[in-house]
Amino acid sequence: MNHWRQYLAELVGTAALLCAVIGSGIMAENLSTGNSAIALIANTLATVFALYVLIEAIGPLSGAHFNPAVSLVMAYRKDLPRERLMGYVIAQLTGAALGAWLAHAMFDMDIFQWSHKARTGYGQWLAEAVATAGLLFVILRSPAGKASSLVASYIGAAYWFTASTSFANPAAVFGRMMSNSFAGISPMDAPAFIGAELIGALLGLLIASLLNADQNQGKLNND
Repeated sequence: MNHWRQYLAELVGTAALLCAVIGSGIMAENLSTGNSAIALIANTLATVFALYVLIEAIGPLSGAHFNPAVSLVMAYRKDLPRERLMGYVIAQLTGAALGAWLAHAMFDMDIFQWSHKARTGYGQWLAEAVATAGLLFVILRSPAGKASSLVASYIGAAYWFTASTSFANPAAVFGRMMSNSFAGISPMDAPAFIGAELIGALLGLLIASLLNADQNQGKLNND
């Protein structure tokens, strides 16, 4: 029954991550007095710290995916048993919703709500594809024991170099569309973000695979 422990770990980890993303966005918006740059800095720092801690704490249990796109790629690579993929995705989506609701409850907001924040356009869709491709590339190329710091650092950077502020995660989109806050996304805009993220995940896998193939060929030539 170890797989149930893995599902619970993914649920708890994704809930904590979305609670940190949305909660810090609410706090930042309340304290920044309309300064979006300061709000984004605060939101970025909270996300980076939370992501690092959660990967370190939960990675040994489930791999700390917290992201259906990551789980999909890992199942394709057979690093995650394919029969567990659906359980991972359900746990991640459930955790994302719970994390959003928990953040609302802590700030005395309506728990159940929908975002009205528009995030759309070719630039934002391209940004999500780039952000997710980079995330998968970093995950697949991270040396042993370095994934937590490298992934957290990459996401922190991608908050600022992408037009979309780097959701890079279909579960994050799912949770954030349930929050009419700084971190939210309109449900109307969510499907395009998710589609772009899935395309980006495949591109990240392709690039990492090509580099791994070149690396393996280099080892053979040296031998």
